[in-house]
Amino acid sequence: MPASLSIIIVAWRSRDEILPCVRSIPAVLAGGAIEVVVVDNSRNEDGTVDLLAREAPHVRCLVPAENLGFGRANNLGFRETTGECVLFLNPDTVCNAAALEHCLARARGEPGIGMISPKLVLADGSMDLACRRAIPTAWDGFCRASGLAAWFPRRKLFAGYNLTYSPEEGTYDVGAINGAFMLGRREVFERVAEPSPHGVFDEQFFMYGDDLDLCIRVARAGYRVVYDGRVAITHLKGQSVAKDYTRMAAAIFDANRDVYLKHFNPRGSRLVALKYRAAFGLWKRVARFRAALAGHRQVRPR
Repeated sequence: MPASLSIIIVAWRSRDEILPCVRSIPAVLAGGAIEVVVVDNSRNEDGTVDLLAREAPHVRCLVPAENLGFGRANNLGFRETTGECVLFLNPDTVCNAAALEHCLARARGEPGIGMISPKLVLADGSMDLACRRAIPTAWDGFCRASGLAAWFPRRKLFAGYNLTYSPEEGTYDVGAINGAFMLGRREVFERVAEPSPHGVFDEQFFMYGDDLDLCIRVARAGYRVVYDGRVAITHLKGQSVAKDYTRMAAAIFDANRDVYLKHFNPRGSRLVALKYRAAFGLWKRVARFRAALAGHRQVRPR
């Protein structure tokens, strides 16, 4: 049976969450098989590959010689799969057949859709705001870092980044979706692929920023990036971040800055580069300060 959907999961020290993830994926969907490929960036150091071989032998595991990062590992998985549609999925997610079938049907049936995501729900039942975002402006960054977006979540003026003024159960076009769930047709990903040797994801981004970069490229190619809150999956967010928090928290801001330097400074202007470096640097410092005052470490710009 030909695969209707290829699911690529990039794992890194993911033994604790990988089984619930792969077990939540049905074997057949919309009359076609689902192939699941796990790229283990931790090279089986925690026994992820051994666990899957024993408990989920239908899953194909790829073990690179080094930690490739998120983008390169997804590119490797993409080259090793054949499904008409492709889902880039995080290991800290728990899916369900209804959400997968709904998103797959829309991706296959609506040629204008480049990528689609359902609502992502955190373990506490709240929405993962990163599953529907605008491409942030400097004002959006200020509102997010200063707390204005949290204080006035229903005001479009202040909540433009995470779109919290829009209905969670609705469906509409957005600037970006979360790299934890990005589903689209293979032909779309092939069309927007970076020049060799990169691939679907730009490999200059080791971790973070790559999902935002891909959303921008898909939109610029004339496709829609869609959020559909009528269906939902669970996202146990931050499992990998928590294992190396300090380095990864800083990398989030730096990667998003580099996305802006790539897409919004095409002539390489030093003045424009200085503006973005200053803006993202200030965003990072303010967010860290507010997180310290609040007694937690939620400093990500998403």
